[in-house]
Amino acid sequence: MARNYEAVIGLEVHVELKTATKIFCGCTTEFGGEPNTHVCPICLGFPGALPKLNKQVVEFAIKTGLALNAQIAEYCKFDRKNYYYPDMPKNYQTSQIDYPIIRNGYLEIGQGEHKKKINISFAHMEEDAGKLIHAGDDITEADRSLVDYNRAGVPLIEIVSAPELSSPEEAREYMERLKAILEYLEVSDCKMQEGSLRCDANVSIRPVGSDKLGTRAELKNMNSMRAIERSVRYEIERQIGILEQNGIIQEETRTWNEGKGITESMRPKVSSDHYRCFTEPEIPPILIDANWVAAIKERLPELPEARKNRIIKTHDLPEYDAGVITASKSLAEFFDATVLQYKDAKKVSNWLMVELLRLLNASNIEIEDSPISAGQLAELLTMMDNGEISGKMGKDVFEKMFATGKDAKVLVAELGLKQISDTGELEGIVNEVLANNPQSVTDFKNGKDRAFGFLVGQVMRVTKGQANPALVNEILKQKLS
Repeated sequence: MARNYEAVIGLEVHVELKTATKIFCGCTTEFGGEPNTHVCPICLGFPGALPKLNKQVVEFAIKTGLALNAQIAEYCKFDRKNYYYPDMPKNYQTSQIDYPIIRNGYLEIGQGEHKKKINISFAHMEEDAGKLIHAGDDITEADRSLVDYNRAGVPLIEIVSAPELSSPEEAREYMERLKAILEYLEVSDCKMQEGSLRCDANVSIRPVGSDKLGTRAELKNMNSMRAIERSVRYEIERQIGILEQNGIIQEETRTWNEGKGITESMRPKVSSDHYRCFTEPEIPPILIDANWVAAIKERLPELPEARKNRIIKTHDLPEYDAGVITASKSLAEFFDATVLQYKDAKKVSNWLMVELLRLLNASNIEIEDSPISAGQLAELLTMMDNGEISGKMGKDVFEKMFATGKDAKVLVAELGLKQISDTGELEGIVNEVLANNPQSVTDFKNGKDRAFGFLVGQVMRVTKGQANPALVNEILKQKLS
């Protein structure tokens, strides 16, 4: 980013709630299904079909607000946001415009002295729209579109941050922290690839030191954390380029083209006045009792920050390790289950962060679908500690465990990888190596340290890498001295 400008970023996050049925009717919220089969007269907007609010949606919204340090409204209501678009069968969206259920929350990003509080202006309940299926690579190039209304009426919470994020990296971290909180609350499955967690970014730039907001562009169609970071970075550079050429930034809605790695113009940005919002006449206002909120607060689970602090205190882990582990509820549970069976928490965290996450990312699968269980990892680490296999063997075995799902002991037996730790057997092999390499022995005694490494390598070659390296070093030192 050019030094003369700074970015101002606000995120609007749409969270699909994990309820069994839609927000105003009894249709299933299950993902998939044949197009237009999870629908009824209510979510299709047939005349005379009356909505009925799903109570669990309100409870999930309250849970989310409490976890985000927000105020829960005693009074809130629904409104009609009117617009004409194929994905909205009623030609209006039932949302909360004037009196949302959540206000004035915050979420912290960063660590230690670099923590930064990002304020959350408000969050509200609303219904999702349908899904447009474009005949082409993306919406800008499609010559026609089909509409699937299965998703219409699925309950959402829209969480709107203040424009206080300053970089693509901060935008990504905010989303990752928010996703973790929602997963811990179990209010959403947060599967971005299925549209359960979607993000729009409002991006503008301004001269460094200015307190006046620049003209913003709203970015849509970001379905991964990587896409959020890349699209925001591109848009910042695009806007800086326009100003450096003395151009004018247009207030507009833009879409992220993942294939091209660019944002593209969709339409001019419309103001809220264009939606002609008014109170929803068919859904009465919601009065939220303080006792109800208190009861929900009592049942809140341990959240990511609290779990991170507990892991640091209990296992004496670095803050970075604990942050990575607790960023995913499933990964934190995997860690807890492993350290119940293998007590070296730091070694467990290293294997999770380096080895397991590497294989999961390479295979594009989530920790919930890991072929390796916590018990299997604990067994592998124990075998390494007992000298049954070396550290290098352990990594090779781990990869084969991931590929096959087999236990470490089974693979070690099948592949003949058991480490040789018998002192008598190794002494015989060392004697043979020393006898066959007299020049290296002489070189070592003349002060050439590299000769020692050569001799160790010869022992490992003879044993096909199965000799216990520490024991080999010890025996060689004894023989050579």
